Order: sequence, then structure tokens, then C-alpha cells
Amino acid sequence: MSTQLSPGTETIEDRRTQPSSGDGDEERFSHYVPKDKLTEAMINGTPVIALCGKVWVPSRDPEKYQVCPRCKEIWEKMKAGDDGET
Repeated sequence: MSTQLSPGTETIEDRRTQPSSGDGDEERFSHYVPKDKLTEAMINGTPVIALCGKVWVPSRDPEKYQVCPRCKEIWEKMKAGDDGET
């Protein structure tokens, strides 16, 4: 049994390209995770959970990316709480 397209129909492939400014990681961020968990994850390839809730297996140099705004916000609130501030 074969599949036939209706007369006048065809598949059109979108061949537009988008400029890239590097390795394709423009939307990636560095996330805050406990240092011991990060080291273990890098060695064993296990996933970690960032302060913002992102779960991933770290494999790239975090110095190459901006800090996740949500992680930074949570971290600053945690630091403020340690000093007795609200």
C-alpha cells in the first residue's frame, strides 16, 4: 500500500538560514549549583539541579556564558537572608 499526495500538493523545505555568533549557545547561561555537586556531575556525567530549577548534565566551561538571571536573583536573596536582612 502506498501513500499518494493529493494533486497539486507537495512538501516544501524551509532552507532559510540564521546567522550564528559562535558555537550555537547564545541562549545558554551559567547556573548556580553547589560546588561539590558540580564537580561530581562533571566527573560522573550525572545531572544537577540549578537554583532556578534547570536540570542538566554540565559539560561546558561556565565562564563562557552569562549567569542565569533567575539563579542570580535567588542567590542574592539567599545571601541577604544570611545577613539577617529581608
